This record gives sequence, structure tokens and C-alpha cells, in this order.
Amino acid sequence: MFLENTINHAKQSGWMEVICGSMFSGKTEELIRRLRRAEMAGQTVEIFKPKIDVRYDEKEVVSHNYNRIPSTPVETSSEILLLGSTCDVVGIDEAQFFDHGIVEVANELANNGIRVVIAGLDMDFLGRPFGPIPYLMATAEYVTKVHAICRRTGNLANYSMRISSNQNLVELGETESYEAVSRKIFVEYLKDKT
Repeated sequence: MFLENTINHAKQSGWMEVICGSMFSGKTEELIRRLRRAEMAGQTVEIFKPKIDVRYDEKEVVSHNYNRIPSTPVETSSEILLLGSTCDVVGIDEAQFFDHGIVEVANELANNGIRVVIAGLDMDFLGRPFGPIPYLMATAEYVTKVHAICRRTGNLANYSMRISSNQNLVELGETESYEAVSRKIFVEYLKDKT
């Protein structure tokens, strides 16, 4: 579990935290938890999400457990830099859907003394590193990998297996489109696809 940074913040620059994992693993839930704690501490917080993510709400970030927090939907990562540059903490949900400029934006915010908390899928539906997430993980001070539970094996679920027939890289969906599965189930799934 993440332990908040206890260094003297007056002398500390900002930093980046990445929360990653499969679908249904609690990434957004953990993002909301961290941002609410920052708000309770009296810090100014701004949360951003990709404009394309309208699964639960057009404006709010909403977890699968329906916990929600107000956010600002944006089209590009550069908007985050413009809108979040005066905050103490910037939260970013579904970072895998942003352009690769999100890496530079997050680093610039952190370099300017802002705590940046980012949540996103680390792998796509084929088990490949997803978009900018690996680069964000590489440059972050803290990385938290969360897991779902595979309903088929009872083991930790590390993969987001697509159960719909869509083959596009991006498919917004929930349980009708994805299932969180263990490595064993995912390997069997890939074998069946080839």
C-alpha cells in the first residue's frame, strides 16, 4: 500500500505516483482515495480525465464501485498543463487514453512542485504495454500495481481479457466487454485467438 511522502515539502519538489493494473482492480478507487486525502489536508486538487471516457459520467471520475469525484474532461494532455499548473495535486484517470505528451506534461507538473497522481491500465487487451503508461511508470517516484481477482481461478488477475469481438485497441466497456483474468486464463485465451 502507498505511504504518503513524509519529506519536508517546503524543500521538496513535486513527484509522480502511478497506479496501474488490469480492469476492475481498483485503480480509480485508489486514485479517488488519494485525492480525497489531499483535499482533507487542505491542498488544492484538480482531477482530469479523457473526454472520450463517458462510461459512468461525462464530467466526474467514477469508480466501478460508483465512488465519484468531480473532474475536468480534456481532449489532450497539453490542456492538463494549462489547467493544473496552479494546483498542489493533479489527478489523472485513464491515462492510457492520452497522447504520449502526457509523460512530458506529468513530468513538467512534478518538476514545478506539484504532486501528480495518475491511474491507468498498464496492458491492453492483448497483454502489451498500453500507450504512455510504461513511460509514466519509468519516470514516477512511486508505482502501485493493483490486481483484481480472477473469477475463474480465484488467483490474482493481472490481465484485462476482452470478451467482446471488437479488435480495436480502444473499446470503452465494462463487464460486457472485459473480464479480469489470471495469467493461466489469459495464456489460454491468447492460444485460442491464434
